[in-house]
Amino acid sequence: MVGKKDQRAFTLIELLIVIAIIGILAAVAIPMYRQQIVRSRLTEVTNSMSHMASAVSTYYQEMDNFPSGLDKASIHTTLGVGLENVVRISAASVTAGLISVTIANCGAEVDGSTLTLTPSVHSDGSISWIWGGNVLRAYMPTQ
Repeated sequence: MVGKKDQRAFTLIELLIVIAIIGILAAVAIPMYRQQIVRSRLTEVTNSMSHMASAVSTYYQEMDNFPSGLDKASIHTTLGVGLENVVRISAASVTAGLISVTIANCGAEVDGSTLTLTPSVHSDGSISWIWGGNVLRAYMPTQ
């Protein structure tokens, strides 16, 4: 007679507990993953706005005033910042130094929102920029 092996298996309760734990982890992880996807897409917008801020600062240093009345097309001709291939910005403008863009193709949470960069000129001539707009706080860039 062949010796009987002691077989062990998971009980139904143990399997249900594992499935419940996986479900809880998924319920927490999926929204966080989606938020990170939107944030990574917003990086393209914030990088483009940073390039515009540098160009506006240069314009201010050379002309002693801020550019005004620029739209997405004239930002390229006046400031030298091309936004034609930035698919995450549907509209952009510069008015008295204030840079404003409308976000597109980033996620339902932020699409159609406006992100702004406001200049602040200091007494030594340096310019600092302040992020603003109506983007949800969770997606607002930090200084």
